[in-house]
Amino acid sequence: KPHVCEHCSAAFRSSYHLRRHVLIHTGERPFQCSQCSMGFIQKYLLQRHEKIHSREKPFGCDQCGMKFIQKYHMERHKR
Repeated sequence: KPHVCEHCSAAFRSSYHLRRHVLIHTGERPFQCSQCSMGFIQKYLLQRHEKIHSREKPFGCDQCGMKFIQKYHMERHKR
């Protein structure tokens, strides 16, 4: 693991993973929500968050029809 964080000495296999990790230390959040200005370190986290504003709920329970923003929430509901 040749890519080492200068802040905490954590090691990573790629420079991409190191750069993403360093954001934790710098506080930088390059992906901003256009609706509420909340920031995220990864694009997929922003995309997941934006579903809150769009009210999109693509995951439906096949037993009761209740809908959820995230698959995890639907699976938790089914337990």
